[in-house]
Amino acid sequence: MALRSYSRAPLLHLQLGKEDFMASGHYRRVLLKLSGEVLMGDQSFGIDPDTVARVAAEVKAAKDTGLELCLVIGGGNIFRGMAGAAKGMDRAQADYMGMLATVMNALAMQNALEQLGVQTRVQSAIEMDKVCEPVIRRRAERHLEKGRIVIFAAGVGAPYFTTDSGAALRAAEMKCDALLKGTSVDGVYDADPKKVPTAKRYETLSYDRVLSDNLKVMDASAVALCRDNSIPIVVFSIREQGNILKVLDGSGTFTVVTQEKD
Repeated sequence: MALRSYSRAPLLHLQLGKEDFMASGHYRRVLLKLSGEVLMGDQSFGIDPDTVARVAAEVKAAKDTGLELCLVIGGGNIFRGMAGAAKGMDRAQADYMGMLATVMNALAMQNALEQLGVQTRVQSAIEMDKVCEPVIRRRAERHLEKGRIVIFAAGVGAPYFTTDSGAALRAAEMKCDALLKGTSVDGVYDADPKKVPTAKRYETLSYDRVLSDNLKVMDASAVALCRDNSIPIVVFSIREQGNILKVLDGSGTFTVVTQEKD
């Protein structure tokens, strides 16, 4: 299989408007970050197989467009380290438990994707060779070149960092053209739209505005890492069926976080 050449062309696509950026075709490799809560479906805890299957079908549809695709999935549907720490647990210990939860979610997604015929590899920042590979950048690149989806698990492999930081780190390592963050809301708002009906949704934002206004896109270290590596962050709702493809062709509702235009 011939290797393909990828050009991120950041100086060009960062100057485009929201729809133009997504429809321009300058991205060839993207990282999709999903919150663990997405996998719960209508449950209050755990993994709902039907929801995982639905999300896997959408991920497959995105891959079928020709994208090289990486995934990072949070663990909040099983255990959230910061919540455990808030209840008196040692923060480092709680974070390690959260990392193990992300491995469980990654394995569930791998199973769902492979049932659809999609070759998938899970790479964990905490080595557990009985169930998945360790994170090895060049091996991950080779998997992508062979048409496999790579699911990165266990965050950055260290406590005090969220899976947002893990997603930003892997997007930078893999030279992704964009980081797509699928959440329960359809973009970035100036207030919580679930609590404030008049909250305003942004079409585009700069990294610096996100950081200075403390907008809840991703944690600050993740946003700064994307800024330093010129990786656009695209925030959209994963709960709307078919939304991944809509975002990729520029027709969906989403917010793009990029550099400020000159």
